[in-house]
Amino acid sequence: MIQIRPVSDLRNKFPEIENAVSAGEPVYLTKNGYGVMVVMSLERYADLTEDVERKLDEADRSAASSDVRYTHEEVFSRLRARVNG
Repeated sequence: MIQIRPVSDLRNKFPEIENAVSAGEPVYLTKNGYGVMVVMSLERYADLTEDVERKLDEADRSAASSDVRYTHEEVFSRLRARVNG
């Protein structure tokens, strides 16, 4: 179940938020009725970013082994062509 709480709960009810996060659930925090942040466990965050980090490392290795460089126009035009068919 999604937990949405006021940001003041981070200070006033930290143990409750910590328990929810430890159970693997992210907690969405609001300020004046608007979302401002999400609190999650380090393990959950690592799961979400692991693939991105691996791809960035792969891109760094590829760039280090080649002198070929592309402008952002070239990159985005190729991406648009792939997405749009």
